[in-house]
Amino acid sequence: MTPDAEPLHSKAFPVSWDQFHRDARALAWRLSGQGEWHAIVCITRGGLVPAAIVARELGIRVIETVGVASYHEYKDQGQLEVVKPVNGALIDMDGGQGAGILIIDDLVDTGATARVVRDMLPKAHFATVYAKPKGRPLVDTFVTEVSQDTWIYFPWDMGFAFQPPINKRSEG
Repeated sequence: MTPDAEPLHSKAFPVSWDQFHRDARALAWRLSGQGEWHAIVCITRGGLVPAAIVARELGIRVIETVGVASYHEYKDQGQLEVVKPVNGALIDMDGGQGAGILIIDDLVDTGATARVVRDMLPKAHFATVYAKPKGRPLVDTFVTEVSQDTWIYFPWDMGFAFQPPINKRSEG
């Protein structure tokens, strides 16, 4: 969502690079000891950064992507489109259906994207850094829950700029 657009979400949650790195490491900590992971499938694009951090922390060398496009012009969810499917050989590992695979994404929002990827890899372990209530039942592990009406501003979507106070009356 652009700052001048009509707000679809009443709350903003800006996340710095430092905070995101800490949260992604916390996700890796929660995942350690939960299974023997042979590969990560990250949902692009938001899952790329946490997947790299989780892979490093857990020593996972095989990283695959699945591309699902759902947000249009950063403000609303539209039709889902699988723009890059998961490699079939990876799905067939360890008995098929994604057993031994971690699915990583930055956020589960409504659960629409998660549902599509879950259908591809029903036996995989789905993990996100952040979760909203509507999508939370679709993930196995997450770090922080935010309300459904919160828009998360990820560090890769932001530049350095003035941020107005939450309560504009506190100015001056």
